[in-house]
Amino acid sequence: MEPHLPTLAQTFRNAGYQAYAVGKTHTYPQRDRIGFDDVLLDDEGRTLYGVTDDYEIFLGDQGFVGQQFGHGMSNNAYQATAWHLPERVHATNWATDAMQRFVRRRDPTRPAFWYLGYRHPHPPLVPPQRFLDHYADVEIDVPFVGEWSQSDDLPYMLQGVKSRGHYSEREIRWARRAFYALCTHIDQQIGALIGTIREEGILDETIIMFTSDHGDMLGNHDMWAKQTFYEGSANVPMILMGEKDDRRVGFNRTDDRLLGLQDIMPTLLGLAGISVPETCTGQSMFTDECRSFVYGEFGEEGPATRMIRTTTHKLIWFPVGNHFQLFDMSNDPNEMNDLANQKSSAGVLADLKSLLKDQLYGSDEKWLSDGELVGEEAKKYWPGPNREISLTRGHQWPVPPINPKGSMKFFPEAPKGWDGSVPEK
Repeated sequence: MEPHLPTLAQTFRNAGYQAYAVGKTHTYPQRDRIGFDDVLLDDEGRTLYGVTDDYEIFLGDQGFVGQQFGHGMSNNAYQATAWHLPERVHATNWATDAMQRFVRRRDPTRPAFWYLGYRHPHPPLVPPQRFLDHYADVEIDVPFVGEWSQSDDLPYMLQGVKSRGHYSEREIRWARRAFYALCTHIDQQIGALIGTIREEGILDETIIMFTSDHGDMLGNHDMWAKQTFYEGSANVPMILMGEKDDRRVGFNRTDDRLLGLQDIMPTLLGLAGISVPETCTGQSMFTDECRSFVYGEFGEEGPATRMIRTTTHKLIWFPVGNHFQLFDMSNDPNEMNDLANQKSSAGVLADLKSLLKDQLYGSDEKWLSDGELVGEEAKKYWPGPNREISLTRGHQWPVPPINPKGSMKFFPEAPKGWDGSVPEK
């Protein structure tokens, strides 16, 4: 992001607020405070970039130096086990405790903006045992799989996504149980945090927003993690509590308007009565004008994907192979039926393609020819070995060195035509 653009935290500070953050920010450089007065960082032990984060320092202070990944679970795969250290030092507990301390230590003469970025339920799937026990007698649901996802003619991007996770039914149920346990753990910790705000006597003057950076497919359509525009990955929570008696927000109500994460900034600033910077591209969720569609983009090269989501339909475009998918979100919320090749949907498909063309810019324009979406030639994905083992981490003491090779390849690919076999002697 260009350094002159005001962040949400900086805009609040410019209006006289104190601003503090705890948890994941995923900035680079890692200690960039992006406008906050201070950040207590949990960057998931990413020492490969040269920083020991505050959660790792905390663990050392508690006598568990370097031990956070002793469970052996990966940061981007779906094996699961119970948390191996005392619950009180779990990343979710640490983040909650740190934020409660910021609330208690606030300057009472000034308003405050707080950001809490929980690490979980993102892998590693390591909930404390008592939360696994909470789901011990619950029948865990299994993923739903659309017939389209079983095709032998999937686009390059989906071939790569589906190559990443192959789990037995037992492993799938175990992963989903652990994921739900991590969510319940967070639910209870949020309860403690809101209790602190109430005990401080400021709950009636506090706005609380709960959302997420992405979802997780959790095996639906034979896919895991994020990076796709299906509902499990792209449709994230948005729960908002206003100040006491704020008629703009209300209570016990839902609003099904289309929103994007870019709308958080103008929404919160508007509720606080702070002018929205002209550089902000989102719009408040409390305007009479509702979005007619949301545009989404992922990637620049082979796995690139683009999306148009209206109130009723979703178009997903894979430029490599010029492959389109169309889903009727009103009648098929689980995206079981791809309508892109049905004559009855030709009109809707054409309308959404037109919207999509209007959104493309910069390097994406190479996928247009004479005003039409043409993408580029299809290709086959050749799965390669996962040599980064999905960012499984080891002992963090002594602190591992800066590692230029430490980034994960989400789509490890073998040389064209090689399936891993070796010549016969």
